[in-house]
Amino acid sequence: MLERPKRKNPVLRTRLPTLPPGARSRVALGLTAAAALGRFELQQCRDCGTVQYPPREACQKCLSIRLEWKPQPTEGELLSDTVLHHSNDLFFRERLPWRLGLVKLDCGPTVVAHLHERVAQAPRRVVVAAKLDRAGQAVLVALPNGSTPQEADMAEDRQLREFTCDPKFRKVLVTDGKTALGQAIVKTLAAAGADLIWVGHSEPWKKFAGFDELKAIAQVTLLPLDVTDSKNVKEVAAEIGGKVDILVNNAEYHRTHSISSRYGVDAARAEMDVNYFGLLRLAQEFGPAMRGRGADGLASAVAWVNVLSIYALANFPPHGTFSASKAAAHSLSQCLRAEMRPAGVRVINVFPGPIDDEWNQLLPPPKVTPAGLSSAIVKALREGVEDVYPGDVAQEWLARWRDNPKALEKELST
Repeated sequence: MLERPKRKNPVLRTRLPTLPPGARSRVALGLTAAAALGRFELQQCRDCGTVQYPPREACQKCLSIRLEWKPQPTEGELLSDTVLHHSNDLFFRERLPWRLGLVKLDCGPTVVAHLHERVAQAPRRVVVAAKLDRAGQAVLVALPNGSTPQEADMAEDRQLREFTCDPKFRKVLVTDGKTALGQAIVKTLAAAGADLIWVGHSEPWKKFAGFDELKAIAQVTLLPLDVTDSKNVKEVAAEIGGKVDILVNNAEYHRTHSISSRYGVDAARAEMDVNYFGLLRLAQEFGPAMRGRGADGLASAVAWVNVLSIYALANFPPHGTFSASKAAAHSLSQCLRAEMRPAGVRVINVFPGPIDDEWNQLLPPPKVTPAGLSSAIVKALREGVEDVYPGDVAQEWLARWRDNPKALEKELST
C-alpha cells in the first residue's frame, strides 16, 4: 500500500529529472501511438495473420510488408520473473529494485514486461497493457489476471506509478472553478484522492454559483486567477508554481456564430485571449517550475491537462472563431508537450464533443455532461494517456477525420 508522501525537507536538493531510454525505430512508434490513446495494439500480417513483437518492417514468418497495427487479446502466461538490483541507466538506477518478467501472450509473441507488485511469481496468468513511460514511449506492463489498469490501481505500486499521472496524493491546480465543468473536475479530483486542489476564479469580488460548495471541500483552496491577466498569472505562479503536480487548464471563452454573422473582432479576440494566450501565459509561468520538479519523489510534477475541443481538428462553422482559437491552442499544446517531455511531465489534450452548457443549447444530443467529462479527465490521468476524445460526437468526428479530413471539412460546410 502506497503511503502519503512525507513533507519534503526544503534543505535537501530536488532530484533532477531523468528519462528511461527513449530511442525507438519509426515503425515501433505505432505501439506508442496506440498507447497514447490507451490501446493495446500489435503488428499483424495481412497475408499470413501472424502477430509479432517487437515491431519490424516485414513479417517474421512470411516476410510480407503488408503489416498493420490491430488490437490484440491482452491475456498471457508469465513464464519467468526477475528483480533488477543494478542498472547503468540513470533513470532505473535511481529507482531500483525493479521487477521485470517474460510473458507469453495468447496471441503469439513473447514480451518483456514491467510487473505489478500484486503479480505473483511465475508461472502465472497475467494481463498485459501498453503504457507510456516518462519519456513518452510505449512500454508493456503485466497486471494481475482478470484486472484492468483501473482495478489494479497502478498508483498504489511504487514501480508502476512511474507510468501513471494518478491524482492520488498529488497537488492540483484547476484554472477555472466558476463553470459547471470546473466544479465537476474539482469534485472528481477530490474523490480520486488529490492531496490539495487550488481552484482559480476570475473576478474574485463576485461570488459565483457553487462557491460555498467548493469551499466546503476539505482539499480545496480558492484563489484569484485570471488567465488573461499576465501579472496575475505571474503572481499565482510565484506563490504556488513550485508545488503544483498536475495543472488542469479548463479556462475557456466560448461564443457561437461564424465569421460573417458577427460584426467586429471583439468576441474572437476574447476567445483567443483566453483559449490561446491564456494557455501561453500559464505555460510560460508554470512550465519551468513543473519541468524542474519532474522527478521530485512520489509527488513529483507529472501532468498538464488542456481541455480543448473536437472542433480543434476541423472547424465547425457555426462556432467558427471558437474552433479557430481551439485549433491554435492545440498547436501550442503540441509545442508544450515537446518542451515538457524531457522532464517526464505528460501533456494530456482532451478533445470533447459539445458540452452540455449554455453555448451549445441549440445543438442536438448527444452532448458531454460536465460530470462525464471530468470523469474522462481523471481516467486519462490514471491511465497516463496523451489524447482523449470524450463523447459520441468526438468519437465520430475523430473516425471521420482520420478517414478523410477533406471529406469531413466538406460535410461540415454544407
